[in-house]
Amino acid sequence: MAEYNSLPLVSAAEQFAKLPGIGMKTAQRLAYFILNQPVEEVELFSTQILNARKSVHCCKICQNFTDTEQCSICGDEKRDKRVICVVEAPKDVSALERAGGFSGVYHVLHGLLSPMENIGPNDIRIAELMKRLSGDVDEVIMATNPTVEGETTASYISRMIKPLGVKVTRLAYGLPAGSSLEYADDITLQRALENRNEL
Repeated sequence: MAEYNSLPLVSAAEQFAKLPGIGMKTAQRLAYFILNQPVEEVELFSTQILNARKSVHCCKICQNFTDTEQCSICGDEKRDKRVICVVEAPKDVSALERAGGFSGVYHVLHGLLSPMENIGPNDIRIAELMKRLSGDVDEVIMATNPTVEGETTASYISRMIKPLGVKVTRLAYGLPAGSSLEYADDITLQRALENRNEL
């Protein structure tokens, strides 16, 4: 920010710029917005963020975020505990729940394997997943993103699970609804062909 701005304003903008997807221009807008709010509103805003950070932790079963010992999904007796959907992050659980249609439970890895970033099996929640498989589990659905890291993680975990006799599946990938073939990339088209269904 320009030198004519006060140091607290610059510091506030720098903090906002640390958030994912927030560039310096947006960070400046947010800082100016906060400074134009009543002090009580800003105090409430900061208190809520601090409370969330202090009270939210990982569910003892699935590693999803919760403010209780176990999350509401793990505690729901109607959920099918024999089917576990493995995702990278808590936000993926939210996306799948919004979509609806899945009645099983989840396991959150809190990251993906990435040798380039020195993230190995001990850096994500694979051990916690393997402990869950000693019970009555029929299927593990690998729902990591279709990136190099996501595919590597899915493949690694699949190799660990298969000797246990548990079925391992992968989310199907292909053309999104309402899209056009001419705008699809090569990998998406290839996946769409591989995962075609009978009509």
